[in-house]
Amino acid sequence: MTLFDKTTRGRAEIAIRGNNLSPRLRTLLLLVDGKTDSDKLLTKVAGLGLSASHLEILLESGLIEAHVTVIAPLTVAPSTKPAINTDTFNASVASPPSAAPVFGIPQTQTILPIGKSQFECVYRFYNETIKSMIGLRGYSLQLRVERASSIDDFKEIRQLYLEAIFKSKGKEITRSLRDRLDQLLYLGEPGPNSINLE
Repeated sequence: MTLFDKTTRGRAEIAIRGNNLSPRLRTLLLLVDGKTDSDKLLTKVAGLGLSASHLEILLESGLIEAHVTVIAPLTVAPSTKPAINTDTFNASVASPPSAAPVFGIPQTQTILPIGKSQFECVYRFYNETIKSMIGLRGYSLQLRVERASSIDDFKEIRQLYLEAIFKSKGKEITRSLRDRLDQLLYLGEPGPNSINLE
């Protein structure tokens, strides 16, 4: 989940009342406490007409910062396939793993790191690449990732994600990220057709 907390600048804004914020944005900034996740926070302020776009304004102004916490749902069954960690998850996403067998084990069995569920790996992939490749413009996409509760939910986000990466980074990076994402989403099986990257 995504938790927001005030930055030093945000706390100073509350303390000195610099009159740089509208009353509604000041109320939202006051409610940001580093403990309430984004969905609950937005539910609290929905009656004031505040939405995710207002959180984005506070983010862009440097008054709040986001902290992402990985929590895999209890409904996800552990993978029955053996998982062999031949490369770290944090390796560059721009370099998809080789399709060649490693130590005689088919590549489809080396996709997930040891001890990591498919849900957690896809969640991490989306969050890390949205943050590094799209930045604040990917905030609404990141909220959809936060609301996902199953691999099927992640598959529904795939096309929007690829289109956003394509607009931000172009064909080559999109193709590389698509290949890595599809390995995680479909565990080595071919993914669906998507935006034309040719």
